[in-house]
Amino acid sequence: MKIAFSPCPNDTFIFHAWVHGLIPGAPKLDVTYADIDITNSLAAGSDGPDVVKISYAALPWVLSEYALLPCGGALGRGCGPLVLTSNRTSSAMDPALLSGRRVAVPSERSTAFLLFRLWAAQHVPGGVGEIVVLPFHEIMPAVRDGQVDAGLVIHEARFTYPLYGLSLLVDLGNWWEADTSLPIPLGAIIARRTLDLAEISNWIRASVRYAWAHPEESREYVLSHAQELSYEVAQAHIKLYVNEFSENMGDTGYKAVTALLGRASQEGLVHKVDLEMLKNGKTLSVE
Repeated sequence: MKIAFSPCPNDTFIFHAWVHGLIPGAPKLDVTYADIDITNSLAAGSDGPDVVKISYAALPWVLSEYALLPCGGALGRGCGPLVLTSNRTSSAMDPALLSGRRVAVPSERSTAFLLFRLWAAQHVPGGVGEIVVLPFHEIMPAVRDGQVDAGLVIHEARFTYPLYGLSLLVDLGNWWEADTSLPIPLGAIIARRTLDLAEISNWIRASVRYAWAHPEESREYVLSHAQELSYEVAQAHIKLYVNEFSENMGDTGYKAVTALLGRASQEGLVHKVDLEMLKNGKTLSVE
C-alpha cells in the first residue's frame, strides 16, 4: 500500500508501528516522505498514493477521489501556525506592517495559508503583497536574512524561531480558537474511496495506540527524519500535535473542519464543499 506523509515527528511517531510491520494484518507500506506542499500535489494527481497526509485546506480539491479518515491527522489547541518577522522590523507588533509586504508560506493550499488569509482579510489594510512559497524549513532563514518581510511557519518552528532572532507577530491558532472556540484543523489523513476505509482507519488507530504504549520504540525512526531537531524539540512537537484527535476526530473535530472550510468558501478562498462527502469518514466502524 502506498502512503505519503511528512517527515515531521508527529507523522513518523503516529505511523512508526505500521511502517515497521507491528500492526497485525496491516499491509506493508511503501512510504513517500515529503513536505505538505508536495503531498497536497500528490493527492491532487491522477495517480496519487492510497493513503496520504494533506492540509485540510486542500480537501475541497480531492474529495471526489479521497475520503477523510477520522484518525491519524493533526488537530489541536495551542498548536496553530505563527506569523514571524525579524526583530528589526517588528517592534510595533502591528499587523498593518504586512500591508504590501512579501510573505513566505509553506504552501498555497495549506491550512496555515488559509488561516492566514482569513486573518489578514480582517487585520491587514489593503492586504499583503507578494506570496512566496518555500519549504517550511527555509522560511525562517529567509525572514532572518531579509529575503522576505514575514514568514508563515508551522510544526516545530514554534519552538525554534527565537534561535533565528525572529519575533512573533500573531499566533493564528490563538486567533482561531478565540474566534470559534474550536481546535485548529491542520493536517488530514485521507484514503482512496475505492479502499476499505474502515479497515485502514483501524490500522491507523492501532498505530497511534502502539506509539503511545511504546514511545521509546519510535525514537530512532522519528529522529532520523526530523531534520536535525533535538530529541527534546521532537518530543515537544509530538506532545503538541499527537493528541486525542489523532485517535478520533469526533464531533468536535468535524465541527472544526466544517467551520474552517465553510468560512473559506464564504470568502471565496475555496470552492464550496459537499459536507456529506466531507463527513463520509465519520460513519466508519472503527474498533
